[in-house]
Amino acid sequence: MESVLDFDAVTVTRGGKKILGPLSWKVNIGERWVVLGPNGAGKTTLFQIAATQMHPTSGRASILGSTLGKVDVFELRPRIGLMGNSLLGYFPEDEKVIDVVLTAAYGILGRWREDYELWDESRAVALLTTLGVRELASRDFFTLSDGEKKRTMIARALMANPELLLLDEPASGLDLGGREDLLRRLENLANDESAPATLIITHHIEEIPASTTHALLLRDGEVVAGGEISEVLIDEYVSAAYGLPIKVTQIGNRFTASSF
Repeated sequence: MESVLDFDAVTVTRGGKKILGPLSWKVNIGERWVVLGPNGAGKTTLFQIAATQMHPTSGRASILGSTLGKVDVFELRPRIGLMGNSLLGYFPEDEKVIDVVLTAAYGILGRWREDYELWDESRAVALLTTLGVRELASRDFFTLSDGEKKRTMIARALMANPELLLLDEPASGLDLGGREDLLRRLENLANDESAPATLIITHHIEEIPASTTHALLLRDGEVVAGGEISEVLIDEYVSAAYGLPIKVTQIGNRFTASSF
């Protein structure tokens, strides 16, 4: 099976301290991964490498068939859909919701004088509809709630029809109803045969969409367990990742966790 991410002995060192690795890991076409672990586990560093925002200190990181350090990352980035709070500081203060999504067609942040085809505008509206925020299209982006911003940014991440979708804590900070509605919409997106391989980072097991197929557990930059989600999210591995006894319960394709 063709891989969209292929990390071979990847390590990242900062200030003489190893913060990730050595990590060998593959994400294949059609897979939906979640990455879990406590603060400082290396989740954000892994995410930045997958997004071509960081190069490993050593090892090989192949993304969409190209190796970091041997490819122009600006050629790769339009093929990667990215949703994360790190983007928020780059949008103009008066940017409209529709333009936050639409500008992803050109891979830019902020509407200027570029022209868009009717197809682009229709796709942007359709994605906002799919994420449940179509009625906000004409609003200023920064007047939205956190949940509305997240939905808008997921729509933006999908705008260019990416081959890899990276979502950084898409359900964090949402109330119960908002969380469950968003997870249902993400599951519906994943059921589309043309949906990209997906990598979600989250702190909470309850925020994992039911469509997730695989899980990676990290602690102190190293892999505790990785593979099919039902084989990874078990008491033994989750307890080892978080450093305390944790009971994991699976109901259908959703998971919950509590200490005991």
